[in-house]
Amino acid sequence: MKYFPEGYSPLLSNRETERAIKLVKDTFQRELSGSLQLSRVTSPLFVKSGSGLNDDLNGVERPVSFPLGNMNEAKMEIVQSLAKWKRMELADLGFNPGYGLYTDMNALRPDDDIDAIHSIYVDQWDWERVMKEGERNLEFLKKVVRKIYSAIRRTEFLIHETYENLEPCLPEEITFIHTEEAEKLMPDLTPEEREKRLAKKYGAIFLIGIGGDLSNGKPHGGRAPDYDDWSTESENGYHGLNGDIIVWDHVRQNSLELSSMGIRVNKEVLISQLEKRGCMERKELYWHKRLLNDEFPQTIGGGIGQSRLCMFLLKKAHIGEVQSSVWQKEAYEEAKSCKARLF
Repeated sequence: MKYFPEGYSPLLSNRETERAIKLVKDTFQRELSGSLQLSRVTSPLFVKSGSGLNDDLNGVERPVSFPLGNMNEAKMEIVQSLAKWKRMELADLGFNPGYGLYTDMNALRPDDDIDAIHSIYVDQWDWERVMKEGERNLEFLKKVVRKIYSAIRRTEFLIHETYENLEPCLPEEITFIHTEEAEKLMPDLTPEEREKRLAKKYGAIFLIGIGGDLSNGKPHGGRAPDYDDWSTESENGYHGLNGDIIVWDHVRQNSLELSSMGIRVNKEVLISQLEKRGCMERKELYWHKRLLNDEFPQTIGGGIGQSRLCMFLLKKAHIGEVQSSVWQKEAYEEAKSCKARLF
C-alpha cells in the first residue's frame, strides 16, 4: 500500500501548517455557526454504557470502554460520535426551532481503517439544529447542505487569501445525486467507485439516501437505525432524508467525504428502522424511550471532519499531516521521503 501519491511535496512548511490548521478551524466554525445559527456547547468524551447515547455506527464497531472505580465499577464508553447526545442536549437546554448547537467532538474508533484518510482518532464538528414545522422534507435538507457548502467555500477563499499557493478548487455549486440514481447509472461499480466517479465529474456532491437498501437489495453505505432517517420516501420513489458531502481531492486524485448528515428519525421512523435492522431491543434504552415519549424535538444534524477539512483545504496527502495519531512504519518512511511530517 502506498500512503502518498507519486511526486507529492507539501505546499506549507511544518510551522506554516500548524498555523494554517488553527486558521481553518477558527474560520470554518465561525462560518458554520453563523450560517446555521448554532451556539457552541461542551460535549462529553465518554458516556455510560447501556444508555443508548453512544453512536453504534454500523453496529459492529467496538467502543473503547473502561470501568469507573469510584462509581462501583460502572462501565463507561468513549464516544464514537455524538449523533444521539446532541438531540437530547437540544431538548434539555430548551433550544427553539431554527436554532441549534455545535461542539468539538473527539472520539476513538479502534476498528476504523488506518490509511491516508482514516484514523482511529476522530475529530469533528458535531452539530444539531431544531427544525420548524413543515421542514421535514428533502428540499429543507438540500437548503442546509448548501449553507454548509457555502461555509466551506468561504473558508477555502479566506485560506487562499493568507496562503496564495493554496488555490481554491471547489465548484460554485454542490451537485445533489441520490444513491439510487448512482446505482442505476453505474450498476457494475462498487459504492466507493461510484463516489469517486461522481466526485471527479462534479467536484463536490451530496449523495442522498445512505443506509437504506437500494433496488439491488444492498445499501450504498452503513447507517445506524436510530439517528438518520434513511427510509422515508423523498421524491421520484427514492428514499432517505440524509447523505454525505463528498469532494474531489486533487492531491490524492480521489473522492473525500467531508460530512455525514441528515434529518433525524421521528418515533414512527425509529420503530420502522429498528425493525428493519432487527434490533427492536434498543427501544428499551434510556435515549430511545425519551424519543418515543415525545421528549425530543425534530432535528437535523451531522458531523464535519475537522482533520479531513484541514487536509483538503491545506492540500495535504495524508490525514496524519494535520492530526496526531498512530500510523504504520511504512507511512512514516514514505512521509520522510517526500519531506512531509506525520504527527
